[in-house]
Formats: sequence, structure tokens, C-alpha cells
Amino acid sequence: MTTTVNTTHATTSTFGVMIRTGVIAAVAASAATMAVAAAGHAAGVSLDMGGAPIPVAGFGVLTAAFSLLGVVIAALLFRFARRPRRTFVRTTVVLTVLSLVPDVIADAGAATKVLLMLTHLVAAAIVIPAVARRLAA
Repeated sequence: MTTTVNTTHATTSTFGVMIRTGVIAAVAASAATMAVAAAGHAAGVSLDMGGAPIPVAGFGVLTAAFSLLGVVIAALLFRFARRPRRTFVRTTVVLTVLSLVPDVIADAGAATKVLLMLTHLVAAAIVIPAVARRLAA
């Protein structure tokens, strides 16, 4: 008698698993962006924009809000897109690049602008792959 073991792992998942993964990724990204902002501030980078300081917690709040918006986009693509993973990755990469534009034109010092852009990229590097793995190719 011979037994065959299937060692492939499914890359798609149920809707609920994708949502849960997205929420967990959003929380992780929020913590990471707050850590990056705090580390930058501790290293002497100003968190002032337009003369007003950005609180470290503000990085986490905005990261959570926009990451959850990404999860909503993923949920819609999960349901309606022919290739949800591909569409999600392309859409979120474009949105990430567009999110850098306000940082470039912000009324802030160069180091602050770089720190702001870094937080966007850190969040995207956490959320996009985590959610994309849960979408059908």
C-alpha cells in the first residue's frame, strides 16, 4: 500500500481569514510606524509639519485607518475581481506611491519628509504582502 502526501499549501483563503489577516497586519503596521517615528524623533528628526508637531500616536492612528481602507479594497477585490491578488498589489503599490506626494510637498524639513515617507513604506511593506497572500492569484 502506498500513501501520497500532499505538501502544497493553499495560498488562498476564506473571506474571514483574509479580513482577520488584514486587521492583524494593520495593527502590526501601526505599531511599526509609531516605532519608526519614535526612533526618528529620538535620533533628532523633527516631527513638526507646518509648525505643528505630529504626535507619535498620530502615525499609528493614520496607519490603522488607511491600512483598514486597504483591507476594504481587498474585500471588494476578493468578491469582484477576476485576479484579486494581482489587482490588489498593483492598486496598493500605486496608492502607496501616491501617498508619498503630500510628504514631498509638505511644509517640513528634509529629514522630516524622509521620515514620513519611510513610515508609509514600512506600513506598505507589512500590510500589502500579508493581505495579498490571502487573495486568490
